[in-house]
Amino acid sequence: MNKNQKEIIIKSNNISKEYKTGSMPLTVLKKIDIEINSGDFITIVGASGAGKSTLLHILGALDRPTKGTVLYHGDNLYKLSDSRRASIRNEKFGFVFQFYHLMPEFTALENVMMPGLILRKEIHTLKKPAMNLLDAVGLSERAKHFPNQLSGGEQQRVAIARSLLNKPDILFADEPTGNLDENSSNAVIGLLQKLQKELNFALIMVTHNTELSQLGTTKLKIKNGTLITN
Repeated sequence: MNKNQKEIIIKSNNISKEYKTGSMPLTVLKKIDIEINSGDFITIVGASGAGKSTLLHILGALDRPTKGTVLYHGDNLYKLSDSRRASIRNEKFGFVFQFYHLMPEFTALENVMMPGLILRKEIHTLKKPAMNLLDAVGLSERAKHFPNQLSGGEQQRVAIARSLLNKPDILFADEPTGNLDENSSNAVIGLLQKLQKELNFALIMVTHNTELSQLGTTKLKIKNGTLITN
């Protein structure tokens, strides 16, 4: 498949999510359908508590829906074995969160290599691609620095590099700038856009920031548990 051809990576049908809170269930998501194709940049905006992160976690095989299906290349994610679902999540999905979740006792380079180490890949095979990613996010000179020696924006760039080590076909970004100042936020978003175009992964980003939500090629909004065109 060439770079300009699209294929469906994830397709959800009638996703609903409920939480039990006493006698009455709390419905967070209602019958959500979404299709994510290769190379898409989808933004989803909504108020705090609207269900944005819940939807992202369901699509990313982190949280099971109450009803509905999530298909990954045609396979029902939540009918797969736990080990197979974990394998897809680790090898095919990348995640960037509001909080960087870097391991403080490891250097920037070691943090970027971590997804490969979890898959039991040899360190010598991981150093070059990890350094290439640090270079791509402008941090090759900070490779030996620990997280507490990096600014918030730098830590988030390390987290982005880490999320791309296994060459995922989709990157889930959950409020990736929510913990950053305006300058760092702009730099991180610009970097995500640049890498997404260069590497052609699908990017789905949830945010409460209406300005950021306008950057997507597909713009959606969660309101009252349902997904609408923004």
